[in-house]
Amino acid sequence: MTGQFKGNFTQQEPIPEAGISAALEVLRHGRLHRYNLADDETGETAELEREFAAFTGASYALAVASGGYALATALRAIGVKSGEPVLTNAFTLAPVPGAIASLGARPVFVETTDALTVDLDHLATTAKASGARVLMLSHMRGHQPDMDRVMRCAGEHGLTVIEDCAHTMGGTWGGVVSGRHGAIACYSTQTYKHINSGEGGLLITDDAELAARATLLSGSYMLYERNGAGPSAQVFEALRDVTPNVSGRMDNLRAAILRPQLADLPAQVARWSALHDEMEAGLGNLPDLRLIDRDPGLVRVGSSFQFRLPKHAPERIADFVARCSARGVELKWFGAPRAVGFTSTYRHWAYAETPDLPQTDRIMAGLLDMRLPLTFSVDDCAQIACIIREEAER
Repeated sequence: MTGQFKGNFTQQEPIPEAGISAALEVLRHGRLHRYNLADDETGETAELEREFAAFTGASYALAVASGGYALATALRAIGVKSGEPVLTNAFTLAPVPGAIASLGARPVFVETTDALTVDLDHLATTAKASGARVLMLSHMRGHQPDMDRVMRCAGEHGLTVIEDCAHTMGGTWGGVVSGRHGAIACYSTQTYKHINSGEGGLLITDDAELAARATLLSGSYMLYERNGAGPSAQVFEALRDVTPNVSGRMDNLRAAILRPQLADLPAQVARWSALHDEMEAGLGNLPDLRLIDRDPGLVRVGSSFQFRLPKHAPERIADFVARCSARGVELKWFGAPRAVGFTSTYRHWAYAETPDLPQTDRIMAGLLDMRLPLTFSVDDCAQIACIIREEAER
């Protein structure tokens, strides 16, 4: 028996020294609010926006208070109204339907495939039946679908696509940066995401009017010319007096922490890939355990790991999770009857209509998930895989 794993599944790496130094400078001068600047100062938040626009190749970028706020702001910028249907993956996390519901709109869930991506056939059927004009596409746990097919389907059914890239910052599909297919993309900088400011988010778009609406919604107080990657002042003229302030700005302290992490992100993605590859190697060829197929065009950010036990009854999975936990391996089970911590499914969100989605139910029933923080080594992942393998073979 491999023994006990002693690592911590929620312990992130420390903030880089460059981020700590920049944060201390902000604390020393006291100008934390993004628009509170000295005469010759650009500000950390504006600089982060410029750097993130360059990192993604987007025309415009906006730094905000959270990834969930970015999602709701994207919906408001597009003009989603109360009662309007908005399509989204059935396999996602609560902030995605929560952003839809926060506007009084209706989440309409779409089936999930064995690859943990949106089912494009069901998307087409549901788009037609619902009359929805917006798809909030969640790249849940880093699993991106064939984005060329998604955009063709969206075009055929008149869907505007908002990409939830909370789990794909730094990833690509078909050589294209994640978030560059839809009209707007939203990212998270919450502690368990790919760059860490505790809470925070980013929004990108190539559409000048959408960028201006989002900036005004975030609470620019007509100081939008101080943003780092926004449209020209002329774009704001027709919008500034009719767009409500739904304040959700990022502050200079969080931006200071994030900028060095963004610069390091490509190297971090490579480190996550090594951890994820070690997990796949350690769990291959188990008769009752299914790994998740990856599209060959996908460069995934492997900050979490999923597998399925499709033949196991719920009681057996619960026992398996408990046995792994007793040996220090923390697994989250998407088939649990009630939401636990961050882990929930569309059936747990009573504020949204619960459709009949047998394919998603089948997949979620046996789906296990765990974090792979960069405080883990490849050897740690080899030990974790051994423990999972031993318990799965019992």
